[in-house]
Amino acid sequence: MQTLKIVVTGPFSSGKTEFIQSVSEIDVVSTEKKISSRAERIKEATTVAMDFGRITIDDELILYLFGTPGQRRFDFMWEILSEGMLGFVVMVDSTRPETFREAQRILDTFRAYSPVPYIVAANKQDMKDAWPPEDLRIVLKIEPGIKVVPCVARNRESVKQVLLELLYSILEVMDQSGE
Repeated sequence: MQTLKIVVTGPFSSGKTEFIQSVSEIDVVSTEKKISSRAERIKEATTVAMDFGRITIDDELILYLFGTPGQRRFDFMWEILSEGMLGFVVMVDSTRPETFREAQRILDTFRAYSPVPYIVAANKQDMKDAWPPEDLRIVLKIEPGIKVVPCVARNRESVKQVLLELLYSILEVMDQSGE
């Protein structure tokens, strides 16, 4: 049995907790706290340390999913959570262009932590004002070899597709390195 640690990161309210909750086969361990600021209009609680979920891919592979806090005041957890990761997902709320700069900053930070495969999940693709993945690729300056995948975080099949795309990228790197 092999386990892979995957980190799910992104700006505040981009869908990280919902992403993990949609696919986890265990009750998600969550460190959410009630919000009492202007951000409350967007959502009622925020992750302060991490979210943890698990999904069994097959008899030989289990993914451990670690969701990061999205607010800068909790970013000290990012490096801790990134230790030992074999890949990461950057969640982007495709309907909130005001968060794209923060998504770029988070992406750059995680790339600096570890040179592991990653993908960008263009969340909320079911909404009419969502930016298409290819437009997000341009605005976030994502290289052509990196996948920008459409996503709806509350849809289990959509989340599974994002994780499979990341898994393919991880396996490709493992094959190239002879592991």
